[in-house]
Amino acid sequence: MTAIEVNGVQVYSGLLDLEAQRALLDEVRAVVRAAPLFRPVTARGKEMSVRMTSAGQRGWVSDRRGYRYEARHPGGMDWPPIPSRALDVWRGVSGVDRDPQCCLVNFYDEAARMGLHQDRDEADFAMPVVSISLGDDALFRVGGAERGGPTKSVWLRSGDVAVLAGPARLAYHGIDRVRPGSSALLTKGGRINLTLRVVD
Repeated sequence: MTAIEVNGVQVYSGLLDLEAQRALLDEVRAVVRAAPLFRPVTARGKEMSVRMTSAGQRGWVSDRRGYRYEARHPGGMDWPPIPSRALDVWRGVSGVDRDPQCCLVNFYDEAARMGLHQDRDEADFAMPVVSISLGDDALFRVGGAERGGPTKSVWLRSGDVAVLAGPARLAYHGIDRVRPGSSALLTKGGRINLTLRVVD
């Protein structure tokens, strides 16, 4: 298992084959049935272009009270368990003994974007963030730990896995655009990104 490095982020191209992608997608659909996708807003009240939900002990939410992890979905239901196949990926690439407490599920349609940001709502930055891509290709941009520095970009394809760990754990990163129709995994198109995190 080899990876390419993008500003310190390890990207494993095609780590999940098509059969594994389909099996994981089935598990993700079960998560969405139990805890439906919602469109969060920022603390300033701006609606995000991605829709999201979570699985695990905690779920990441954003609203006018800010970014944080919560024990329940905004609709009041418990978060469902993290998909077993996502846990298998974490255990294979994370390099740590702890299992994640949150699997954030982001759905990107062709117009969705994610601006450069750091994942810093977790307590222990020694724990990595593991990202799994399903569906259409997405242009992933990675900077350094300081805002405004040089960035590098790579197309993430269905089945790719990225690991933010070590010095790259707090790298600024985002999705500039999605390439519609680049994958047939999702019947109606779009991209699903799963990010696995240890929260506390």
